[in-house]
Amino acid sequence: MNPSTKTLLLYNANIVTLGSRLSKADWVAARNGRICQLGFGKDWKNIKGAQDISIDLDGKTVIPGFIDAHMHIVATIKKHLAFDLAPGKNLRSVSDLQTTIRNHALQVSPGEWMFGKGYNEFYLAEKRHPNRWDLDQAALHHPVKLTHRSGHTHVLNSMALKSVGITHETGDPDGGIIDRDLESGKPTGILYGMGDFLSEHIPPPQESELEIGLKKVNQKLLSFGITSLQEASHRNDLQRWELLKKWVVTGNLQPRVCMLHGYSSFRRKEQRYFTPPPAPEQLKPAAVKIMIDNTTGRMLPEPQNLAAMVSAVHRAGMQAAFHAIDESSIEAACQAVAEALEESPKNDHRHRIEHCSVCSPGLAKKIASLRMSVVSQPPFLFHNGERYLATVPEKQRKYLYPFRTLMSYGVCPAGSSDSPVVPADPLTGIYAAVKRLAKNGPELNGHEKISVMDALRMYTHHAASVAFEEDIKGSITPGKLADLVVLDEDPTCIPADDIKYLKVDMTIINGKVVWRKDC
Repeated sequence: MNPSTKTLLLYNANIVTLGSRLSKADWVAARNGRICQLGFGKDWKNIKGAQDISIDLDGKTVIPGFIDAHMHIVATIKKHLAFDLAPGKNLRSVSDLQTTIRNHALQVSPGEWMFGKGYNEFYLAEKRHPNRWDLDQAALHHPVKLTHRSGHTHVLNSMALKSVGITHETGDPDGGIIDRDLESGKPTGILYGMGDFLSEHIPPPQESELEIGLKKVNQKLLSFGITSLQEASHRNDLQRWELLKKWVVTGNLQPRVCMLHGYSSFRRKEQRYFTPPPAPEQLKPAAVKIMIDNTTGRMLPEPQNLAAMVSAVHRAGMQAAFHAIDESSIEAACQAVAEALEESPKNDHRHRIEHCSVCSPGLAKKIASLRMSVVSQPPFLFHNGERYLATVPEKQRKYLYPFRTLMSYGVCPAGSSDSPVVPADPLTGIYAAVKRLAKNGPELNGHEKISVMDALRMYTHHAASVAFEEDIKGSITPGKLADLVVLDEDPTCIPADDIKYLKVDMTIINGKVVWRKDC
């Protein structure tokens, strides 16, 4: 990604800098991929030259490029390669799922794997997961895997179960559950917490297939105004690094990437071989992802093992990123960090909690006292709000995504989508953080609403900060990377209800216009 040597000038604009010194400006100029000047009125005429690229924005709003601090780019691409089972008018029952599978099977040769992603049992008439026998009725001669909207539950038909070696005698793996029929004991095809097992036993898509999906995903991310993302899979390793490097160097993936990598990769010391691309801001290594899971009712890793893992990451001078959703998982992460800090004090470690979905004020205070970071998903309130209201116990529901509480203790959460779990649209996340309304209207914990400016910072400065990148990203400040988004209106000056109607007009990365709504 070579920066433009010409001066890009955006003028007649409403610049919301999100910077600490200058909050507003009328124009911004970038050169060599960096922001070089800001100003007011017509001062821009003093820098404009024959070789400049100048764009009259006619009063439109410019903000820093959006950063998605936790998504799964490869999984998002794979979702585009699978048939879509997300809730909709044509997917209201198990029978509707069967029809979709049956139609897809007509396009695939017998014996080839079929993948469906995004089903949500809450919106099905039966209010249950489909099972192997449901899938067999739709596709008996193809191995079929359906992935739940969360990514943590999968359903296999009989042919797929046989292919991966799951039988009546197969025991539950560590951290996973093979659901079984109560009478016969046979596997129902529903698998909980077994993504790692399946990834080892199901052939991955070819790289050429991924690149077809990548083109669609890249354009979608740019249309959302995403200029940087943090790839958060715990399976990331040296092979994934090389794949991402190839994509960013060829320009097939244009947003900048910070790649978290798994603890297994860290233990193999693979980070020593993470050679950067020619432009190192395109791809950087980030935190070490540690999964804390209690799917089976037993916390994994166990406290002693978790403490050893965190200590190893901390002593190596690296950042730990904990997959921690509920209070017990968050508490376990905090305890492990506290022990690591006692053993080896460090002020600016920024160990981070990913998700932090259910967090009481007491836990928020503990996170703050340990100087930990939080990366959360505001759009879950919008997309999953109705399900939360119907299924999450009140005792936990009042602590769902407590952004205001976290901020009151000095924790500045970063915003993200966890895509492909929900679409990677930051404007939906900003709307959700401000209004806390589910898609069809119910409010969730209105006392946790935050301001528009705070919500914008979740997807800019705070998202940069959790990856130690606030010096180069997150505000429109001279010297920082020229990654910008042009919106059709100013989110800070319109009714909060209208934020969900905002549109991205233009996305700029490295001082170059990479996406325009009218092109």
